[in-house]
This record gives sequence, structure tokens and C-alpha cells, in this order.
Amino acid sequence: MALPNESNPAAPPTVAHPSFGEAFRFWLKLGFISFGGPAGQIAIMQTELVEKKRWIGQARFLHALNFCMLLPGPEATQLAIYIGWLLHRTLGGIVAGALFVLPSIVILWTLSFVYAAYGNVPWVAAIFYGLKPAVIAIVAARAASAAGSSLRRAGAKAPPGIS
Repeated sequence: MALPNESNPAAPPTVAHPSFGEAFRFWLKLGFISFGGPAGQIAIMQTELVEKKRWIGQARFLHALNFCMLLPGPEATQLAIYIGWLLHRTLGGIVAGALFVLPSIVILWTLSFVYAAYGNVPWVAAIFYGLKPAVIAIVAARAASAAGSSLRRAGAKAPPGIS
């Protein structure tokens, strides 16, 4: 399969197969930056894995996402485990699932400790209040990006403001 280009824009994009180390680093990074709940996490995976890294095709990603939405449980975690399995079978799924969850747990434990121990300190409270709109903005931007990509994939024109 060829990359889309000016001479052949209809050609499907090439799907690259990452090494286990590349995938490990991605899942670790995702575990540290995946704030905002399932919508934000899925949007990050779609942007990084489908559009930027091209480790999985858009159709396969959407098929996996639809399947994960039907299953009970956390769909973003299931999607990460499935994509990890798809890339590197059982070990890939285990690593993707563990690294998707463990860094977030450590961050939440740390933030909980800081809030419980120092939440009454005005500048610490101000930091926590400042994090709320930042997280909302990140989630909104990622969701808009994913929505625009899905609309373009379906052949529809994205509404103004959604790219």
C-alpha cells in the first residue's frame, strides 16, 4: 500500500509496525498524559496511533472502538489493551493495559496526598483550581479533533471550529 500523495490521493496510508520498545514508550507516555476520562484518552490514541504514528488504520481503530463500546467496563482501557495485543500479541496487551493504568494511579495518589496534606494552603488550592479548566480544555480539544477526523473519514464536512 502506498502513502497518499498528490499523484494518488486515494491510496490508503501505510500502516507501520512499531518495535516493542517504541510501543512500550508510547504506552508509558500515554499513561502519564491520559487525563480527561475515556473521551480524552480515546482521542489521544486516535490522534497518535492512527494519524501521527500510523500504527493502526482508521477503519481498524473505529472497528475496535465500536467493539470496546459494546463490552462492559472501561472502553479506553480495553481499546489500549486490544491495540497493544494487535501490535505485539499477549505481552503487548499486558504492557499496554498496565502502562495505561499504573502511571495514572501513581499521579492520582500523589495529587491526593498533596491535596490532603496541603489543600488548605492558598497557593496549593489555587493550583488545583487552575488544573480544572486546563483539563477541560485538553479534553475538549482532543474530542473536537477526533470528531473532525471521524467526520472527514465518513466523507462529511466538519462543522466550523472542528478540525
